[in-house]
Amino acid sequence: MTETLKHAEAGPSRGSAPMTTRRPLPRPMAPPPPPRPVRATVPGPPAGHDGPDNPPGLPLDMEKLLSARLHAVKVRPYLAVALFALSVVEDRSVPTMAVDAHWRCYVSPGFVARTPVEELAGVWVHEVSHLLRDHHGRGERYAREHEEYGPGERLRRNIAADFEINDDIYGEGLPRPTGAVRPSLLRLPDGLLMEEYLRTASMSGLAADLAWLDCGSGADGQDRPWELGPDGSHGLTRQQRDAVRFRVAEGIKGRPGSAPEGWRRWADEAFHPPQPWRRLLGAAVRSAAGAPGVGENHSYRRPSRRSAGVPGVLLPSLRRTPPRVCVVIDTSGSVSDAELGSALLEVAAISRAVGGRRDLVSVISCDAAAGVAVPLCRAENIELVGGGGTDLRSGFARALRSRPRPDVIVALTDGQTPWPSAQPPCRTVVGLFPRVGGTVNENNPDYVPDTPPSWARVVTIN
Repeated sequence: MTETLKHAEAGPSRGSAPMTTRRPLPRPMAPPPPPRPVRATVPGPPAGHDGPDNPPGLPLDMEKLLSARLHAVKVRPYLAVALFALSVVEDRSVPTMAVDAHWRCYVSPGFVARTPVEELAGVWVHEVSHLLRDHHGRGERYAREHEEYGPGERLRRNIAADFEINDDIYGEGLPRPTGAVRPSLLRLPDGLLMEEYLRTASMSGLAADLAWLDCGSGADGQDRPWELGPDGSHGLTRQQRDAVRFRVAEGIKGRPGSAPEGWRRWADEAFHPPQPWRRLLGAAVRSAAGAPGVGENHSYRRPSRRSAGVPGVLLPSLRRTPPRVCVVIDTSGSVSDAELGSALLEVAAISRAVGGRRDLVSVISCDAAAGVAVPLCRAENIELVGGGGTDLRSGFARALRSRPRPDVIVALTDGQTPWPSAQPPCRTVVGLFPRVGGTVNENNPDYVPDTPPSWARVVTIN
């Protein structure tokens, strides 16, 4: 008993320090320390592991969980295909609910037991939103491009993905679950993408309060030890996942008035993502300029090595010179001022694509008739003349009459023009301004413009 009292008075030991017996001195009882301030808008971590709220013997209330999914389908019918595609996996190591990239939904029995059905329906929608918006693939790409790995970076990506989702999926029969984070926590605007939130704020101030937040690899692209992986059961293949996304996107576009703006934007871009057209146009110009035969000419400055095999004969060598590019800009009345301004920006980008040699780039304004080929000094100083009808054939003819003749012709147009009947003796790239509402011709209501010829490389300019 005496030894026990000594141990109790001595208190806990640290490391390998020797244990000493110390007689406590009488002193007045100090008041308890004030409670640690907690952020009012961020609740503490929910109990998801084994504990008072999640005892080892607590079964998963599957009936309640599936009832919540039915409620989510009722209030968000356009997500029904995706919600029913998720397979449920019971797992006590998951804090709340989480998903992996193979469309498995990991569920904590304790979380289901203490969460109301309506809020649980919101969690269903939240988790399936991670998968529909491809936060798994986007999170992987962001981590690879910025070389940001580790638990802290995983949490940042998860928070940013939640910001993208939680700003517009709740309301109208779907209450926001307890603890759902929103961009307003960091005074950030709604409506941004995960990548934009990651670039805008560090989110380090939320790390301590949201350490419990874990929506699985489906939210950030980093695998978890409790996930079944690609070889586990009940996972969807890539083709099946794409089919689910396609059906959801078609459902949203079929009834666009029933979905929030964020979901409508997602449906428009899900299988028709905006092309990086500046990159594509530059690549097309570089590819055309670097093709065999472009900018190649014979020269006697450096004799060919084959001359050694022909005694007494001097053979020229084949040299590649910087390619010349002629840009034909459609200045007809059907092309807007904004598109003409965009065309001038592309002229400057084209000059960079051929190595920055602006003296090798010329510009021709063309509506029904072609103007003079103007050498490029500064794109801002080019005067575009036109405003009438459209016939780019005169622009191609003018470009081919230029001396020296261009190696590449780039036509920037809305496509409402006749095209040359024969392929020009040089490479051709067409930058096409799209016309979503179709074409209009007052003289001929049935007018349908010809598509760009097959011999031209076409890049749509969004």
